[in-house]
Amino acid sequence: MNLVLQLLKRISEQLFPGYFALVMATGVLSIGTHLLELDLVAEALYIFNILAFFILWILTIIKLIYFRDVIKSEIKNHRLAPSYFTLIAGTSVFGCQVLMIGEHVNIALFLWFFAIILWLIIMYTFFTVMTVHPEKPAISKGINGAWLIAVVATQSLAVLGSFLSSDFADFHVLMLFFSICMYFLGCMLYLNIMIFIFYRFMFVELKFTAMAPPYWINMGAVAITTLAGANLILQQAQWGFLAELSTFLKGFTLFFWVTGTWWIPLLIILSVWRYVYHRDKPGYDPQLWAMVFPVSMYMTGTYKLAEALDLSFLFYIPKVIIYAALIIWICVFWGMITQLYRKLRRKIS
Repeated sequence: MNLVLQLLKRISEQLFPGYFALVMATGVLSIGTHLLELDLVAEALYIFNILAFFILWILTIIKLIYFRDVIKSEIKNHRLAPSYFTLIAGTSVFGCQVLMIGEHVNIALFLWFFAIILWLIIMYTFFTVMTVHPEKPAISKGINGAWLIAVVATQSLAVLGSFLSSDFADFHVLMLFFSICMYFLGCMLYLNIMIFIFYRFMFVELKFTAMAPPYWINMGAVAITTLAGANLILQQAQWGFLAELSTFLKGFTLFFWVTGTWWIPLLIILSVWRYVYHRDKPGYDPQLWAMVFPVSMYMTGTYKLAEALDLSFLFYIPKVIIYAALIIWICVFWGMITQLYRKLRRKIS
């Protein structure tokens, strides 16, 4: 027992704070395959995500108990601190999985409330610490795509809340109001943070090694915004106020979908620039899950947008992207398993 605890403590101490991106990526891919009626794949990913969710929370709790100094140092780090938003998004996306695939409404509701509490703690801790930090880095060292996980976390609350609202008739107006507030707040955060990321791209030297997987969140953040907006449009029959906002929501949600679509070719080109032109050797990094998530979320968001706007031709996009998303997930998963096996052998020996 002591050996197991010591091993868990070693793993927890070195646990990357953004590892819940694994839950995010797996969850949204599972939901996407469910929507496309690939039920066996969806259920297999659901079972895997149950295991991943609980293991990551056990490791996180151990880290919180035994390695608070490590957490404090990570929270003060401009590049690592945003990764903690994956705890919120991972919990919310897993809640969507539990609701849509597991059909456990009460558990999904609990996860939604839990994610809201996490959002309050992490959101205000992060922005307070970043604001009062006495030694602020240059923009080239202080910001990257990981900052947009704050957007993903916020929109994930809107997504789960809008999914849940139809199961609680007595509170559906309150839940939808909260969801639409989170939707608009996420839009605000994206527009503000993206200004600095775009400035970083255009006017500050970007070395090829800096083109890390978290920059794919540039697209992933607007993909989940698309999903949140589409869900709200689909819920307009439940609440007259949403129906009044329908035209605005349709235009605004389409705007974010187009923005996400625009990012995809550029991100592919920049990835080729790093790994092909500069011949940088790809290897497993936990941050790679931050690339799997946006691809899967774009697929799912596009599907729900096509449904919300009644644009049948858009359904062809997720039917094609699903294969790319599955291949990328398998490749990253294999890299993770291989690396964990090597590390485990070294620790045991």
